[in-house]
Amino acid sequence: MRRSLMLGPMLLALTAVPAGAQDYPNRVVKLVAPFAAGGSTDVLTRITAAQLASRWSQSVVVENRVGASGRIGAEVVAKNTVPDGYTLLVAGAPHAIGASLFKKVNYDLAKDLVAISNIATFPSVIVVHPSMPVKSVKELIALARLRPGEINFASPNIGSPNHLVMELMKTMARIDLVHIPYKGGSGQMMGDLVGGQVQLASMGFPPAIPQLKSGRLRALAVSSAKRSPLLPQVPTVSESGLPGFEVSSWYGLFGPVAMPKDIVAKVNADMRAALAGDEMKAKLAPLGAEPAPSSADEFSCYVRAEIDKWAKVVKESGASAD
Repeated sequence: MRRSLMLGPMLLALTAVPAGAQDYPNRVVKLVAPFAAGGSTDVLTRITAAQLASRWSQSVVVENRVGASGRIGAEVVAKNTVPDGYTLLVAGAPHAIGASLFKKVNYDLAKDLVAISNIATFPSVIVVHPSMPVKSVKELIALARLRPGEINFASPNIGSPNHLVMELMKTMARIDLVHIPYKGGSGQMMGDLVGGQVQLASMGFPPAIPQLKSGRLRALAVSSAKRSPLLPQVPTVSESGLPGFEVSSWYGLFGPVAMPKDIVAKVNADMRAALAGDEMKAKLAPLGAEPAPSSADEFSCYVRAEIDKWAKVVKESGASAD
């Protein structure tokens, strides 16, 4: 009798222990995309959701929580989500940039969210309207020095990687370009760029390539450290005028900071397995994206380094969200 009395509380305690990673996920997982449907972040989020759903044999639904250059979706997950692993976030370079660019950020990317796994990196391509008398970064820099403050560049969102690519170029090349932000996104920006109302932009490969093939835009360089297989004839910025220049946008999986460590480890392992598969590589390729698998610790260090890196660029360039 005494033994059974002793075992009673122990059995009760065991039944109160959550199932944890061994049972995760046993219901629908929500993946928050902090940018509008149809954009590259949304597409990446849906690719990721489909891959994880297949591995988990469980539904993974995408919810677009847009606004404030990605801050609204990130804040929802950081501040208003039960940290059980059933609501995750796809966030990346825009959030690392926003940490220093925006005066009001109601969450801390490094402290209020746990970095689970990087997913992919995206280079951009710097393009000009054909009326611009330049065919290389070197020629653009030379023209900008002759005409300070007369050449403009467009961006789809203030604080986007495409915005900061050009701010970094301004700083490294010591040139004066005028920023024209488009708060409505890339659609209006593309129309004005193709129409010649703006002269220059950094943009993702999917919207740029059709315009490059049609001759409506001209490519000067890609922002990554190496050339892209999608545009193998286009040099990098580093090899065409600004040695050491490298900017790639990136997006990864995050969760609320109190998310259980065993579930973080499981999601990380499953994400890395998906990134190693041929199916996901094939789906990322048309976006110009490359898989970027990492451990949770590696990704956490990377995120902190990116926050510091962009804080320096924002300060040195004088970039402003106002």
